[in-house]
Amino acid sequence: MASTANPTRDDFAALLEESLGGNGDEGFEGRVVKGTVTGIENDKAVIDVGLKSEGRVSLHEFARGEGGQNLKVGDEVEVYVDRVENADGEAMLSRDRARREAAWDKLESEFGEGKRVEGVIFGRVKGGFTVDLDGAVAFLPGSQVDIRPVRDVTPLMDMPQPFQILKMDRRRGNIVVSRRAVLEETRAEQRSELIEKLAEGQVIEGVVKNITDYGAFVDLGGIDGLLHVTDMSYKRVNHPSEVINIGDTAKVQIIRINQETQRISLGMKQLESDPWDGAAEKFPIGAKLSGTVTNITEYGAFVELEAGIEGLVHVSEMSWTKKNVHPGKIVSTSQEVEVMVLEVDGEKRRISLGLKQAHQNPWQSFAETHPVGAQVEGEVKNATEFGLFIGLEGDVDGMVHMSDIAWGISGEDALALHRKGEEVSAVVLDVDVEKERISLGMKQLERGAPSAGAAATGGGLKRGQVVTVNVLEVRDGGLEVQASEDGATGFIKRSDLGRDRDEQRPDRFQVGQKFDATVVGFDRSKKPNFSIKARQLSEEKEAVEQYGSSDSGASLGDILGEALKGKKD
Repeated sequence: MASTANPTRDDFAALLEESLGGNGDEGFEGRVVKGTVTGIENDKAVIDVGLKSEGRVSLHEFARGEGGQNLKVGDEVEVYVDRVENADGEAMLSRDRARREAAWDKLESEFGEGKRVEGVIFGRVKGGFTVDLDGAVAFLPGSQVDIRPVRDVTPLMDMPQPFQILKMDRRRGNIVVSRRAVLEETRAEQRSELIEKLAEGQVIEGVVKNITDYGAFVDLGGIDGLLHVTDMSYKRVNHPSEVINIGDTAKVQIIRINQETQRISLGMKQLESDPWDGAAEKFPIGAKLSGTVTNITEYGAFVELEAGIEGLVHVSEMSWTKKNVHPGKIVSTSQEVEVMVLEVDGEKRRISLGLKQAHQNPWQSFAETHPVGAQVEGEVKNATEFGLFIGLEGDVDGMVHMSDIAWGISGEDALALHRKGEEVSAVVLDVDVEKERISLGMKQLERGAPSAGAAATGGGLKRGQVVTVNVLEVRDGGLEVQASEDGATGFIKRSDLGRDRDEQRPDRFQVGQKFDATVVGFDRSKKPNFSIKARQLSEEKEAVEQYGSSDSGASLGDILGEALKGKKD
């Protein structure tokens, strides 16, 4: 009895060990145990876990669990024993730690099995948010909140929802979760189910969710399909907003379904009749049609002939006279134009059009109204090293070669006499419609020149013909003469005035003087060139042939003298 009434130190140790389950303090510390709420004082719950002293736990630690406001005396709760006794003699207990330990055990199991976990977003931190996973706090990166960027996460907070654990480290207490992965997985499952119900060629209605520059995304009831701008209409569509708007209900046809990427291509124009059917019959080659310019590029302009049918006017087919200019300087968008069909390819859905062919060729028009020999007037548009370009009616240019600018002077000197912008007169020498060239002459209009027709044809003279010419003008370079027979004017170069050098002096001739000369050729404008020297050499040759077989023993000089004397007689 004495031993019972007065227990020894060893007895107390034995009793304590018995109350702790035979393990002493170590049996409780670091464990999750059950306790009973014995009181609530100053926002703290007093909890008895069977130790010699009770512990106090803030009601805040019960807020995300059982609810601090609903906790009452007598409730049984699980807590974590941090220390059996602190400096105040109380047990150090934690409800958060208890929940966290239990949660970690469960989460590790679910993470290993790849299961989703339920949690609540309850706070914001740098780069993301904090999530309560039934006691364990996880990090939710901002990029893992949703499939698309979310501006306001407030509606998602304090609401239980599934998450996917991306990684976890119990030693460091780190858990990273993703809400986006769950949404993507759910979405993929839904897409697969929906795609199984769809088929290419099927006609279905959907709601336009989004519009981009290249098309629109249409919600087909949980899965989106792309309606490309080129499949909206057969006619040209510059931007999808011209055809549909966000929120519109669109009737579309499923064109393609890619099972691997689960992408769906949609079309609207496929529900309409194809305007290209029978295009070759509707737009025969050579037909002149009216159309509207819909688009202008560097290489030409597109013209709409009817809804859904466009043809290309290549830059080379835009104008007869405006070469190497941007199509935008010839036509403008929305302009009504007349074109000619040049080629139709129904398979490739292409029509080649000509803008210039719908109007008469100005070179042909000029040739019809200005025959060879006609006199024209125009402005010097440009002076080059080989001649002058003259602007003529019909927006065409004619060229005066340097040799046809003036008589008796070099081409370079003749070019120097004229300037850009000067009004000049000329005669038509030749018109080549195919090559789009008009040759003009200015010297043919000078005093004493033959008629334009004679000038262009050489007056009917032939090479080698000897004619009598009349001196019209004496120049340093030679003589300007006129044939007595038909009035054709020509020139005798200084070197052709005689066989001998002392005869090759223009000053030994006078205006009005007549003599015989040989036609030795024609210049570029078909004007005759005469030569006294050629006539003399020809006469000498004839004399030799005529008297060369004589047996009189006369010298060549005597023969030539007699021959020349006979011609004078």
